[in-house]
Amino acid sequence: MKTPFVSRRHMLMGAAALPLAAAASRPAFAAAEMMGVGSTRFNRMTLGNFEVTTLLAATRPVEDPHSIFGLNVDDEAFASASQKARIPTDVSQFFFTPTVVNTGSELILFDTGTDPGGITDALNAAGYSPDQIDKVVISHMHGDHIGGLMGDESVTFANAEHITGAVEFDAWDMSGNETFEAKMRPLAERTTMIDDGHAIASGITAMAAFGHTPGHMAYMLESEGRQLLLAVDFANHYVWSLANPEWEVLFDQDKQAAVETRKRLLGMLESDNIPFVGYHMPWPGVGYVETQGDGYRYVPHSYQLML
Repeated sequence: MKTPFVSRRHMLMGAAALPLAAAASRPAFAAAEMMGVGSTRFNRMTLGNFEVTTLLAATRPVEDPHSIFGLNVDDEAFASASQKARIPTDVSQFFFTPTVVNTGSELILFDTGTDPGGITDALNAAGYSPDQIDKVVISHMHGDHIGGLMGDESVTFANAEHITGAVEFDAWDMSGNETFEAKMRPLAERTTMIDDGHAIASGITAMAAFGHTPGHMAYMLESEGRQLLLAVDFANHYVWSLANPEWEVLFDQDKQAAVETRKRLLGMLESDNIPFVGYHMPWPGVGYVETQGDGYRYVPHSYQLML
């Protein structure tokens, strides 16, 4: 009788199967707990001589997004755009992303999130503390941007100069808005009012982006020949606003002006290949714009700003 031939390959396969068989008969020592969805709290990049850090001050799911975005389109158009982007139509994930810019001589915070705890925690995760902030710049007066300015009668950024647009402040001054009165009014005397084109620091220039609110401001950063736009709320969602700039958004106070601002900024970002930070873009909130059909496409930053 011939001895059966066993190749080296068969021997290796048999040997590999032994640990698997042993493992199958061995009980698990412990089961890992489900941790839930998680994310980092900060993302740091370079722009010339600047360090730019986006902060995840808060995030939450919001139901029925079509009641907020695409108010002037029907359910079919909304569903079609969502399906193409592989996102659901019944819920959206909102992100709230302030930005810290370290110019080398100043630490400047743009917007403050929804509450003092959220912005403080995000700053701490990034290695900063509120008392290190030299300037706090408020792009506009919606609660998710001024919410972190004050706690219970205490100023969150006690050492900082506060800066905001004069047009924006004046528009809210007599509005009777409770959040404005609680968060911004007490800081009025320590706040510097600026206009379009004002340089709040070397290489950082205010840019009127009215429509979302009467005096909504974006900010252009420039260092060593490189640019980055802090575009804030010019577009509130990467599909239902940015990709479709003519879609109306509930939170835009002047909807036609907001559409015109979106088209202007999107055209500039695309033609000049400028990256931007969007306050409500998917975390970490940094990307580029490309033309796509009659609208635009959001292209998330990968590592371009890490080099």
